[in-house]
Amino acid sequence: MVKIPPFEVEQWMDKYETTPGVLNVAETCAASISIDKLVVMNRLKTLAPPPVDFSRPMTYGAILGSDELRRNITKTYEQPGLPSPITPKDIIVTQGAIAANFLLFYTLVGPGDHVICVYPTYQQLYSVPETLGAEVSLWKLKAEKAFVPDVMELEGLLKANTKMIVINNPNNPTGAVIPKDVLVDVVELARKHDIIVLSDEVYRPLFHSVVDDEIPPSALSLGYDKVIVTSSMSKAWALAGIRVGWIACCDASILRQVAAARDYTAISVSQIDDQIAAYALSDDVRPQLLSRNIALAQTNLALLARFVDAHADVCDWVRPHAGTTAFLRFKRKDGGEPVDDVAFCRDLLERTKVMFVPGSLCFGGGADFRGYVRMGFVCETEVLEEALPKLSAYAKEHLAS
Repeated sequence: MVKIPPFEVEQWMDKYETTPGVLNVAETCAASISIDKLVVMNRLKTLAPPPVDFSRPMTYGAILGSDELRRNITKTYEQPGLPSPITPKDIIVTQGAIAANFLLFYTLVGPGDHVICVYPTYQQLYSVPETLGAEVSLWKLKAEKAFVPDVMELEGLLKANTKMIVINNPNNPTGAVIPKDVLVDVVELARKHDIIVLSDEVYRPLFHSVVDDEIPPSALSLGYDKVIVTSSMSKAWALAGIRVGWIACCDASILRQVAAARDYTAISVSQIDDQIAAYALSDDVRPQLLSRNIALAQTNLALLARFVDAHADVCDWVRPHAGTTAFLRFKRKDGGEPVDDVAFCRDLLERTKVMFVPGSLCFGGGADFRGYVRMGFVCETEVLEEALPKLSAYAKEHLAS
C-alpha cells in the first residue's frame, strides 16, 4: 500500500476557508470571475457566440481536449513577434494542473529514479514523486537571494539517476520569478544530462511587477523537447471552478506515455468546462481577462506593500513579482524572534477572521519557514481593504511586546 502524506496546504484550506465571516486572504486564485462577466468582457459583445453550446450532445467529447481549446492554449505561449513554441497536438487537457502534475509523476517517475524539486513550492511537486518511490532532493530557495534558484547548487544535487528537475515559475508561495538567464542555464544543464524538466507554470502569465522585456519565456520556448509544462485556468485566469488544466510538451513519446496512463485516471474533461475554457482563452476575451487580473494584482500589491512598510518592525518579505501569492515573515518586535506561524494563523483567524496559510506547516514542515505565512493577495480589493486593518490591529496588540 502506498503511504500518502497529508497534503497540508489543502487540508488547512479545507478546514478553515468555510469559517463563517472569514476574510480569505489565503486563496491563490485571482478573484474568481463569473461566466456572465466573461461574456461582458468579450470585445464582440452581442455579436459573440455564447460560451456554451447547449445543443451539443453530452458525449465524452474530444479525449485529449477540443481542437479549439488546445489551439487557444497555444496562443498563451506566444511572445511578441514570435510564433507559439507549441502546436495543438503538443497539448493534453486535464482536470486542473493538479491532475496534470500527478499524471506526469505517475507516468514518468518511480523507484530507482531521482527527482530534484525547488523548495518552497506546492507540496504536490515533491511529495508525489516521493510517494511513488523516487528519491527527492530539495533545491532550496533563499530569501537573501530573492528566492531565485542557484544553478550551481542545482548542479551539486545531480546524480547519475536524476530523472527529472521540477521548477515552479512564477513560484508559489513566494511570487518570485526565475529570470530568463537562469531558466536557460537550468534547461541547458538538463539537456546536457538528458534530464526531463517539469515546469509548473500555473501562475503564468500573471507578471504584475516585471517590465515587458524582462518577462521570462515559458520553459517551452527554450528548444529542449524534454521540457514539460503544466498550467490551468485556475490561478492567472480566475476560473478554478471549471477544473481545466493542461500538459504541454514537444516530445511526442512523452505525450504518448502520458495519454496511455491517462486512460486509467480520466477519459476526458467535461465538455462544458472545455467550452468555457476555450471561450475565456479566445482572442476576443483573453486580453481583457488578463488585463483585469493584472490590474487587480497591481492594485492589491500596492496596498500590501504599504502594510509591510508600516509594520517593518514585525513583518518582512521579498516583494513578489508575479502570480497571486506573497510569503510574509512575522516576528515579535522585542528580540525579533519569528512567530509560531501555525499558532499565529489560528489565533489571527479566531480573533479577526483573517485567514492565512502557515509556512512551516504547509511548505516544508519543521523550522525551515518558521514565522512565514502565505498570503493570496489577488482577492477582491474590498476583502484586502477589510483584512489589512484587522491584521494591523492584531500585530500592534500581540506582536509589539
